[in-house]
Amino acid sequence: MKNTRIVFMGTPEFSVPALKTLAKEPGFDVLLAVTQPDRPKGRGKKLSPSAVKQAALNLGIDVYQPEKINTPEGIERLSGLEPDYFVVVAFGQILSRQVLDIPKTYPINIHASLLPKYRGAAPIQAAVLNMDEQTGVTTMVMAEKMDAGDILLMETTPVYSEDTASTLHDRLSQMGADLIIKTIHGIEQSKITPVPQDHSNATYVSMLKKSDGRINWDKSAKAICAHINAMTPWPGAFTELCGKRLKIFKAVVSSTPTQTHTLPGTVLSCNDQGLFVAANDGVVQVLELMGSSGKRLDVAAFLCGNKIDLPACFQ
Repeated sequence: MKNTRIVFMGTPEFSVPALKTLAKEPGFDVLLAVTQPDRPKGRGKKLSPSAVKQAALNLGIDVYQPEKINTPEGIERLSGLEPDYFVVVAFGQILSRQVLDIPKTYPINIHASLLPKYRGAAPIQAAVLNMDEQTGVTTMVMAEKMDAGDILLMETTPVYSEDTASTLHDRLSQMGADLIIKTIHGIEQSKITPVPQDHSNATYVSMLKKSDGRINWDKSAKAICAHINAMTPWPGAFTELCGKRLKIFKAVVSSTPTQTHTLPGTVLSCNDQGLFVAANDGVVQVLELMGSSGKRLDVAAFLCGNKIDLPACFQ
């Protein structure tokens, strides 16, 4: 029986577990890993390979890095491999109809939400920010319109109050890797039929900008903590004190009572247990933050080098 032929497309760390899982699955051949060209990174702007390129090379899989995939050269390279499937995970380029038509069976995408909710670039952050009770991953047949293809399988996971975008990213990444194996086996065994999405229920989330990290202290304490979690690790939740920016990495809703009419953002007290900051309806207890030192510190360590004179108010 011939092996299932797969071309993988992905770029960031989120895509790597799916690539590794496909590569070790008996009966699957990952013929090629398509990823974005090396990009300048860090202060030295040194060209760095994507996470998928590094993983593919370690697995002995050929790598293709086109600036644009939809060119005659790209189409020729992909169609020459005669793949049964494309598996696409956060690749970062839109595929043309001509490219989508290349696989004999399906081009499949793994998306980190329960579609049609949160189509677009930041579904993981959106689930944390909106304090959703659950989220998950979806495998779908790719369509020309972004994240609008027919659904193959879904898997759900609770969103915990302590989840950050980082912890949820790692969980969903592994879930997507497991789900793509189930999906391809299910298709091969004729157990899965693609189901059209209800487009009237579709919601969209655009790519985050650095400015999205700014904390609005006028929100509820719960919403502020969710915002901090959603912005961790990137772009990072931040606020300002006396014109200096502080990044906040960890905070919880405090049981400390606040006086009525306290201006949101007011630092009520600060000690080794936290910075206690007034929100619209309660108090946020800040536990980990970063000042000008560039180091992520717990509050006790932060206060050693950064005295906060009260009264003070975050902007």
